[in-house]
Amino acid sequence: MKIVQENLAELEKMVQMKTRQLNDPKVVASVSEIINNVIENGDQALKDYEKKFDNVDIDNFKLDQKVIDEAYDNLDEDVKNALFLAKKNITSFHKKELEDGFMDSEQKGVLRGQKLVPLEKVGLYVPGGTAAYPSTIMMSALPAKIAGVDQVVIVTPPQKDGINPAVLAAAKIAGVDAIYQVGGAQAIAALAYGTESVPRVDKIVGPGNIFVATAKKQVFGQVAIDMVAGPSEIGIIADDSADPRQLAADLLSQAEHDKLARPILVTDSLKLAKAVSENVDSQLKVLPREEIATASVNNKGFIAVVEKIDDMFTLMNTVAPEHLEIQLEDPTQYLNQIRNAGSVFLGKYASEPLGDYVAGPNHILPTGGTARFSSPLGVYDFVKRTSFIQYTKPALEKEAKSITTLARVEGLEGHARAIESRFGKYYD
Repeated sequence: MKIVQENLAELEKMVQMKTRQLNDPKVVASVSEIINNVIENGDQALKDYEKKFDNVDIDNFKLDQKVIDEAYDNLDEDVKNALFLAKKNITSFHKKELEDGFMDSEQKGVLRGQKLVPLEKVGLYVPGGTAAYPSTIMMSALPAKIAGVDQVVIVTPPQKDGINPAVLAAAKIAGVDAIYQVGGAQAIAALAYGTESVPRVDKIVGPGNIFVATAKKQVFGQVAIDMVAGPSEIGIIADDSADPRQLAADLLSQAEHDKLARPILVTDSLKLAKAVSENVDSQLKVLPREEIATASVNNKGFIAVVEKIDDMFTLMNTVAPEHLEIQLEDPTQYLNQIRNAGSVFLGKYASEPLGDYVAGPNHILPTGGTARFSSPLGVYDFVKRTSFIQYTKPALEKEAKSITTLARVEGLEGHARAIESRFGKYYD
């Protein structure tokens, strides 16, 4: 694994260059064509694309509940128990995110407030390419259900041998209302605009490949989206107290996701950097997803050696990683130095996969540096806020002059006259 030793300013510049988000014009054009075809031709377009991209003939997009129930009944008990543990911990964590509306009457004759309303329909995209992701279902469906969403549906690419049973079981355990066998940009288009089989939803959440991410960008505004998720990332801040074998294993835990995944270690120890690099190389040779992880390490990964602990945090805040491990003595004391990260893992026993599966905090996280302004998926993503106002006549009269003054400053005479009409002044 490449080791980089530069001054802090040069390292920050390198990171910023590597995290620039560029649109591929060919992908943008292809996705636009797919979306327009789905809008125009509905289910037939979906069938054509599933045959073309997944080589699967689809008669009924909505999966029969019997298939889901059978997958659940036949699932290995250890897998089932693990999913129930994940449900328990995810639920207990996300219930703490529930918010209340408010109402105030601080001024005589004035009532103001805000109410929180769950979204009606939400669509969850669940990838189905090189791996199965039952954990993604738990992480997206459970917060939606906790928020009170009426209908939660899944779209996931069809498979020749059927959708992975663990995915189906997870959907049942999480309380998903329906599963539709459709993937890619066409699935996003179907959720955004609706077809004869797939319902139109209010929001689309969940990770996917570049075509899915581009489709989410293009339908935003027609529907809400959670974020535009890119390849997985892990950043680690560590010193000589850390075990280089464990650090290497943690870096590879994300590198195996995608050839474009980004594993980064920042340390103040050249000795540790060399040891981790050697361990990454040796562990790669025996990793089942060696080809994917090797490409990630070679193309996107690096180990940065800086002078001091403060520099580690400065650089990592520039990276703004999806996952950030703090492998220092007494890691909690550094929590306030972290400004930009999707999810933070404190200490040697908080290995990143803990957060992927059972700890409870969400694993659908901002990537590509967007942790500078974005948050993990949560209950708050599945509610909207509506404000309300009530005034008595005396309360309005008290503030009427200010309202009409500001309206006329803005050149909006109709606004001013609407207020004045409450007090018998009309311009008929």
